[in-house]
Amino acid sequence: MTQIISLTDLTTKMKVDRQPDQTLVLVTGVFDIVHSEHLKFLRAARQKGQILIVGLETDQRVLRLKGPGRPVNRLGKRLSNLAKTAIPDYVFPLPIQFDTTLDHQALLAVLRPDILAVSSHTLHLDKKKRLMAKYSGQLKVVLPYNAEVSTTKILKEVGF
Repeated sequence: MTQIISLTDLTTKMKVDRQPDQTLVLVTGVFDIVHSEHLKFLRAARQKGQILIVGLETDQRVLRLKGPGRPVNRLGKRLSNLAKTAIPDYVFPLPIQFDTTLDHQALLAVLRPDILAVSSHTLHLDKKKRLMAKYSGQLKVVLPYNAEVSTTKILKEVGF
């Protein structure tokens, strides 16, 4: 069962509970309306290791990234919806300040994931790959982008 957890508690839990032979996979994103491509992506990420953790963007950052009217679902609901999929082991809110390379480095420094799982349309792939290498991890594209299914497209189709 997926646990909703704070970053502080997750960091402590990983230091205490994670076994040396366990591969930790990190995913980050918005997950505003969980749809079929999200589920495929999460399942593909899950196959890359023994522990899957998913960090969700704050409502303030989603508004900046996606524009007015977003997120459709507030952070608490998005965490709950993602937990209900039972695919990740843990879901947690990303830091409120998560805009710069230094912010991303700070997250990687405390979590130390082995793999950052992304889709093929993720922005700044080269930069993220270099950051992961700095912390002895890898960036892995686990799913090609499917332009036919996205939260933005779904919202447009329903007139949102």
